[in-house]
Amino acid sequence: QVQLVESGGGSVQAGGSLRLSCSASDSIFSFNAMGWHRQAPGKTREFVASSTRTGTTAYADSVKGRFTIFRDTAKKSASLQMNGLKPEDTAVYYCIVQTTTDTYWGQGTQVTVFS
Repeated sequence: QVQLVESGGGSVQAGGSLRLSCSASDSIFSFNAMGWHRQAPGKTREFVASSTRTGTTAYADSVKGRFTIFRDTAKKSASLQMNGLKPEDTAVYYCIVQTTTDTYWGQGTQVTVFS
C-alpha cells in the first residue's frame, strides 16, 4: 500500500521558517514528480512547489524566493524549506507524488503563521 508520511508543520511567527518533509513508502518504485500543495480554510487546494525526477523545479508565484523544494530520488523523499513565512501561508500542506499512472497525496500537515 502506498503511503506518504509528512512531518514538520507547526506554528510560527510571521517572518519565521519551517521545513516540511515527505517520505514515500517503498511500494512507490519510481515517480515523475514530488511536490506540495496547500489548502487554506474556505479556499480550494492550490499548487505550491514541485520537483521532477530530472530536477526541474516549479513554484507558485506567491512563494517564489521564499520557499525551496529539495528532492532525494533515492530516498523517495522531498522537503519544503519555507522562509519569510506570512500569515497568508497558513494552510494545510499536502505532499503529492506523481507516477506514470497515479497520483498520491499525503495526509496533510498544518502550518499556522501568526502576526
